[in-house]
Amino acid sequence: MRPLKAEEIEVRIGSVGQNKNGGYVTMLLYKDARVDRQMLDEEFGRMNWQDKYRRDEKGILFCSIGVYDPDKNEWIWKEDCGTESNTEKEKGEASDAFKRAGFRWNIGVELYDSPLIYLPAGVKLKQNGYGYELANKSDFFGVYVSYVNIDKENNKIVELEISQKGNVIWSNVKRRK
Repeated sequence: MRPLKAEEIEVRIGSVGQNKNGGYVTMLLYKDARVDRQMLDEEFGRMNWQDKYRRDEKGILFCSIGVYDPDKNEWIWKEDCGTESNTEKEKGEASDAFKRAGFRWNIGVELYDSPLIYLPAGVKLKQNGYGYELANKSDFFGVYVSYVNIDKENNKIVELEISQKGNVIWSNVKRRK
């Protein structure tokens, strides 16, 4: 599979905390199931892959993605299970299972070893019963990946820029061409 493009990678808050320098936020990279579907269509053609779901005896939902191999004249299947999300439990579980099965087909593997995105400055926090949360949740609306460079041989993100409103807010890019 081809590496993910910057516009296919989403960014969300991973954790919020406080240290001696003030508040900080870590950001996580992810993709949605639409990206997996698009990549499967591109790589194999719309009619040459399929997905199916099943629950095992413990009630865990599994998704299997099958790709047709014309040389063997058979379907090759890879599967994985999903977990419920905090919103729309069943839909989230199905989406997670699909994305995990997509990972078995090498979709988005670069996200599992992404750099630590740590934003220390200018974050206002308030305490809640569990620790800290953002005082103003809209501080991180519109955060996106503006540039990514992926080492195709090792499936690793080597350079990354995170932006908001057209301004780079985090980068590990040494020199941009």
